[in-house]
Amino acid sequence: MSESETKEEEPIPQEESAEEEVQATTETPAPVEEPAATEEVETTPAEEEPAETTSAAQEAEAEGEGEEEIEVVEEKIYTIPLRHVHVVTPRGKRAPRAVRDVRDFIARHMKAEDVAMSNEVNNALWARSINKPPRKITVRAVKDKEGKVIVYPAKAA
Repeated sequence: MSESETKEEEPIPQEESAEEEVQATTETPAPVEEPAATEEVETTPAEEEPAETTSAAQEAEAEGEGEEEIEVVEEKIYTIPLRHVHVVTPRGKRAPRAVRDVRDFIARHMKAEDVAMSNEVNNALWARSINKPPRKITVRAVKDKEGKVIVYPAKAA
């Protein structure tokens, strides 16, 4: 009986110590002193970015909402015809076939084996359910330096 009592007593202090460690790690760090609001820092013209760079950076951010930072090697816009999906595929399998056809089209035209589609393109293909995918879709294919292609919806011009 004494052995079982000691086994039961040992885990209880370990759990308490684990809780103390978690509390110690979740405590907020000491606040960092910020410079007073009355101090003004003057910038020289050399430190300021040119207006062209700032606007180009803002345009890139606006275009790439939700996109990760990737090195673009090649970027093309394609209008992919999907009308044959309606002819050769039974009604209940058309949207999955359209997804496969988009992947195959991009792989063939961008000469890539690894093709990933964004959620926006997938949602556009599935928007009218499994029976009625769109007859054509316009996409923007971006190839990075590793050879991976990511398909995004084309921006309306």
